[in-house]
Amino acid sequence: MTFKKIVLLHIILSLTVMFFNNDPWYFLMLTVAQLLFVPLTLQLILKKENRLYYYFAIPAFLAVSILQTTTNTKFDILLATIYLLFTFVVALYGFGRFLGRGFTHLEEFAIDVGMMYLFIGGMWFFAYTAQIDTGFSPLITWLTAIHFHYSSFLLPIFVGFLGRLYKSTLYKYVCATIFISPIIVAIGITFFPWLEVVSVLFYIFGIYGLILLVFKAPFRNTIQKYLIRLSFGALGITIIFSLLYAVRFSHVGIDFMLRFHGFFNCVLFALCGVIGWALYTPSSNERDLRFPISQLRGKGIIGEQVLTKSLGTTTYKGLVDDMGMYVEKEKLPSTIVHFYENTIQYRLFSEVHWHSWFKPFAAAYRVVSKKVQQLNLPFSNKQMEMTGDIVAIEDGREKTRAWIRKIDKEVIFVALYSFHQTNNKTYMNIALPLPWSSMIGILELQRHREKLLLTSNGTAESETGIYIAVRKFIFKLPLQEQFLIEEIKESHLHAEHQMRIFSLRFLTIHYVISLK
Repeated sequence: MTFKKIVLLHIILSLTVMFFNNDPWYFLMLTVAQLLFVPLTLQLILKKENRLYYYFAIPAFLAVSILQTTTNTKFDILLATIYLLFTFVVALYGFGRFLGRGFTHLEEFAIDVGMMYLFIGGMWFFAYTAQIDTGFSPLITWLTAIHFHYSSFLLPIFVGFLGRLYKSTLYKYVCATIFISPIIVAIGITFFPWLEVVSVLFYIFGIYGLILLVFKAPFRNTIQKYLIRLSFGALGITIIFSLLYAVRFSHVGIDFMLRFHGFFNCVLFALCGVIGWALYTPSSNERDLRFPISQLRGKGIIGEQVLTKSLGTTTYKGLVDDMGMYVEKEKLPSTIVHFYENTIQYRLFSEVHWHSWFKPFAAAYRVVSKKVQQLNLPFSNKQMEMTGDIVAIEDGREKTRAWIRKIDKEVIFVALYSFHQTNNKTYMNIALPLPWSSMIGILELQRHREKLLLTSNGTAESETGIYIAVRKFIFKLPLQEQFLIEEIKESHLHAEHQMRIFSLRFLTIHYVISLK
């Protein structure tokens, strides 16, 4: 079935239900979303993948149509269950998209989030139909279902489409607010009313950030440009009244919000948005990851045991054979170059600093890492010497060598160093064997004046990042790594190793490195 035929089908279905429906008009806001906006938006994402539409969507839309054109029947809960199942399948599809990619391409993750949030809207719809006591009035239950169909489903997906066209630093912060605001709203409504105000303030930042971005985005045609601007602009108006309602402004009550939001969110935001993105849906910027993956996997314990069956015959002195493959080594201090090419000739002293907010997690992880003997960093921040060796390994990559680091004969790291080239750029390809999996760091090397920076935060076109590989699947983790090394004096180096999760620093390691 073509997109045009699907559009015609859902317009007819929506008009039919609206004609025979006897409920108050504001109940139709959810019905229109279920029968028109949700299916058409999904089609913009799915394109040719119509199995989800035929097997799950059509029964769900028919169930909603029957529910809204009949009075209470003994089949109402069954019909609501069919729609709930549909939203669950959509959420699974969004989660599957996410698992196949990981924390890369923020715009695609926004689309995944929208699909997953739809299931929450389905649960609130089911709760209303089944007359489940949610602790709120039936009207509030219904309005919450509306919220998760518009602000939590349509909005993140529209944000994702916008990101395919245009991204900037602001876009990252806008996405973060759009992702967490529905959860803050839910917590605020349920437990802490003051959080409603906080959530609206988050929404204000996110929505006005979107409005700014949408005026910079390069749209394909003029009609689409003005429709999308009108769509996001409508939210800029409604969110101000949401703030007035949240602070209990006397002239903005529930009846006013129903009428006001009913028009602006349903007609201007949703309808203009769906039409605008249907005129031209930007293609995904995703591309397959093609860098070589270490085939070495551990079992319950990693340590040195993981290497016993994979030892190579070559002898290596350093982590790399020639630093010139990464950077112009002539412009770097000689000690930095010599360290990487002759690592076994140096002594390493480390100071591990877990940041305060992460220390409870680090303490719990230490219990596991001590047994696994991998990523086994001490909890203490005292300076300790790391000893170890470099041995050749066969793991399916080119010239792989394992750098084994210990503190007092206890294995701390087993890192497998290799490299690969993509588009004439050479990356450091580091694998850390884990139980039945492997953590992979793809690092870009850059010269910063007299210092060397190794970072997982490369350009948008680069392959840099921290990944986890399980069988054939590669998942990008929300981790960022940065290693800055500088020469203090001849034969003496200082290095700072920073680790972040979701851009929050949780670990810093300082190294003092000197020639033996």
